[in-house]
Amino acid sequence: MSQLKRLAFFLFIVCFFSAAHAGFPLSDASGNKLPSLSPMLKQVNPAVVNIATFSTNSQAQNPLMNDPFFKRFFQSRPGQKRRPESQAPRKRRQSAGSGVIVDAAKGIIMTNHHVIKNSDEVRVSLTDGREFTAEIKGVDPELDIAILHIDAKNLAEVRLGDSNKLDVGDFVVAIGNPFGLGQTVTTGIVSALGRTGLGIEGYENFIQTDASINPGNSGGALVSLNGELIGINTAIIAPSGGNVGIGFAIPVNMAQASMEQILATGEVKRGQLGVSIQDITPELREAFDLKNGQQGVLITGVAEDSEAEEAGIKAGDVITAVDGRATSSGGQLRSQIGIKGVGDKVELSLIREGKAKKLQVGIGKQQSSTIDGQLHPLLEGIRVEPSRDNNGLMVVDLEPNSRAAYIGLRPGDLIVGVNRKRVTDFNSFSEALKLSQSSILLQISRNGRPMYVVIR
Repeated sequence: MSQLKRLAFFLFIVCFFSAAHAGFPLSDASGNKLPSLSPMLKQVNPAVVNIATFSTNSQAQNPLMNDPFFKRFFQSRPGQKRRPESQAPRKRRQSAGSGVIVDAAKGIIMTNHHVIKNSDEVRVSLTDGREFTAEIKGVDPELDIAILHIDAKNLAEVRLGDSNKLDVGDFVVAIGNPFGLGQTVTTGIVSALGRTGLGIEGYENFIQTDASINPGNSGGALVSLNGELIGINTAIIAPSGGNVGIGFAIPVNMAQASMEQILATGEVKRGQLGVSIQDITPELREAFDLKNGQQGVLITGVAEDSEAEEAGIKAGDVITAVDGRATSSGGQLRSQIGIKGVGDKVELSLIREGKAKKLQVGIGKQQSSTIDGQLHPLLEGIRVEPSRDNNGLMVVDLEPNSRAAYIGLRPGDLIVGVNRKRVTDFNSFSEALKLSQSSILLQISRNGRPMYVVIR
């Protein structure tokens, strides 16, 4: 590289970091100032915490003890006291993750739900060496967000940014606790926006970045160069077990919407439009006389007495934007509506018979159901909702100790068949369950892969 090119590149870097308020505390041997993220990180790092979780579990007993025939061979010998079940050996398991202090005055911390899931104790460690036991204020499993509280003073916080203003190519910084090493900083760019269809969470609209994110970074901060929180680091694609430059973060605007509901009511209640949708294929684009390259989501049906029907939405409409922000897939539309509360209004931009229209639509209550023992005892504790394309029932949550969780059913699984019967909604689902009481054969789709699960 010529001296002129090197000088031009150096001046570009200096100007870029100057615009990002990143300061220049370092100098080379000639006294020339060099760009550095250090001033920004000194403000942000104290607000990123390490999280350790602990859960207490009974030591597993010999499985033969469950069989009455074999059980007598394991009974205590005469004169030997039998140890009560409550005194069975117990063990503690620890996992490490990260979190972000978003309200220093109130001690509010944002992290991932999967970081603290199934824990009975959560401990938060600060960069100054202090450690606190945290209270779980509430969780949003569908978005993978959890909100914690610690009773502490003199805390730092990260300012919340606006993830809607992000562009591909923006520089970002990931801060977390990879592999339990302690606080670590990595840098990269925004590789893509609005990533959906990954099968990671119920509501997906991820920021993709090549900033190194590894196990333990979950719940940590993705910040802009001016030190604003723009995402919560959540997942990676790791075919080799480590970072390969494809990481995902939950946009802070979505996380903030969940946090506000959790702090106000202790839970998150999402609404819905009351429509069934389908992604636009080249064949559908041609059939509906859409322009080549037109992006959007096709409305395939409108529920009776829904907010969508009241607003005048019709089957065949193509939604192109929500509140002025473009919508290109069903997953993205679901996430855009998912951050709204029941009773909110949204402006939908749509195409109907080749003409552009805008409609104000209210957000109605979400039709979901927690299956109880009366519907079927083997599925007690599972919460399902109709899939966005009315192609089955999506598992959105399930109790950790339920039979379904034990055999491996997961949130995000799409139930498409029950007892060899095709199911598309609650009615067909409940009717198929009546075919057997002693066992259930579920046909599910997991990340696009069909499989069968038997619950006995």
